[in-house]
Amino acid sequence: MSQNPPNLRPDLAPRAKINEPVRDGQPKIGMVSLGCPKALVDSERILTRLRAEGYAISPDYSGADAVIVNTCGFLDSAKAESLDAIGEALTENGKVIVTGCLGAEPDYIREHHPNILAVTGPHQYEQVLDSVHAAVPPSPDPFIDLLPATGVSLTPRHYSYLKISEGCNHKCKFCIIPDMRGRLASRPAHAVMREAEKLVNAGVKELLVISQDTSAYGVDIKHKVDREYRAHIVDLARNLGTLGAWVRLHYVYPYPFVRDLIPLMADPDNGILPYMDIPFQHSHPDVLKRMARPAKSANTLAEIAAWRGVCPDITLRSTFIVGFPGETEAEFQHLLDWMDEAQLDRIGCFQYENVNGARSNALPDHVPDDVKQDRWNRFMEKAQAISATKLEAKVGTRLDVIVDEIDADGATCRTQADAPEIDGNLFIDAGFEQLKVGEIVSVEVDEASEYDLWGRC
Repeated sequence: MSQNPPNLRPDLAPRAKINEPVRDGQPKIGMVSLGCPKALVDSERILTRLRAEGYAISPDYSGADAVIVNTCGFLDSAKAESLDAIGEALTENGKVIVTGCLGAEPDYIREHHPNILAVTGPHQYEQVLDSVHAAVPPSPDPFIDLLPATGVSLTPRHYSYLKISEGCNHKCKFCIIPDMRGRLASRPAHAVMREAEKLVNAGVKELLVISQDTSAYGVDIKHKVDREYRAHIVDLARNLGTLGAWVRLHYVYPYPFVRDLIPLMADPDNGILPYMDIPFQHSHPDVLKRMARPAKSANTLAEIAAWRGVCPDITLRSTFIVGFPGETEAEFQHLLDWMDEAQLDRIGCFQYENVNGARSNALPDHVPDDVKQDRWNRFMEKAQAISATKLEAKVGTRLDVIVDEIDADGATCRTQADAPEIDGNLFIDAGFEQLKVGEIVSVEVDEASEYDLWGRC
């Protein structure tokens, strides 16, 4: 068992889990999936298509006939990580196909790694398949190669990411996601529901709803009603909440109608968890204006108070950027004071960094690195203190938890207030022998740290 470190990058997806049987002579493809949960879903879709064509999935380099690296390009540090992963795949295997967000910059990739087989951009599934076919021809056996009803999953069997849209219509100055992934493109609501039903029927106990902007779901298709399902986040949440699984909402922007989601979270008969992941990014109106953030004029403290008035147990998670160009000490102090009032439950933080192609690069008054580091340290000290106080208040209460892992030391679980990898855990280190992975059980909390809980059944 391992505790959740305080500096965990708040955008990372869980590490891909691959465990596929292989028949003799079956062509094998490896997958390195980097970045956010949305990229992990792209990896799952690529592997599902390849699996349907008779390819096996290799868990390591040595057993693969070729390797796909699904890259991240959100930050320059993520680009560096992607380049390192490509280099490692080339060294260990030699046949490498690159896709994902960094794939939108093929010249940049080939400048560092000229020997890769192919480069494609994000969600260009057909081009990836064509590149795999050219490198490793398919050899399907229709009597043996059976595709699971839910497709290939890179997460544990008991939870799954559910992507409801692609792209984003916002023009935040620090972000290049719209340039890489395009404008908002929502999936039809009936298609989302069909996928969710298949996942739940296959044993998934938790659905994690993801997109670039979950609140904007359906805006591009004018909230179209198709086969009795309306493409609006409130309607979608209501429908997903009837499937009998936990439903967790990520990347929710605080538009006014988001308050209509809160009664669903307060209803114990609805599966929508009292949890919202909202990327506030900052509190000071001038910083938000420089960022060109949506809903920048919203009175977020009043909204938070209203949400808690309807659903007192709601967990609010957010990420912030410190050291954005032009951020003054007074503006940063405003953020710390705002944190004292907002009392958010789960908090992640980035130090601002330039990203090639981002409009924020050209802003004046960039903050020195040592000042950014100091502000990050002070911010995380504040966040840690808030988290410790909130978790200490849970000692002595009973909570429902989902079991993620079991080893010789105990069971690693999550409460309804904890998303996989990015939030904390609840550990059971005695009396866990009868528990099963994916099971939801009631636990009494008997100990707390800054980020994690301990309990007993």
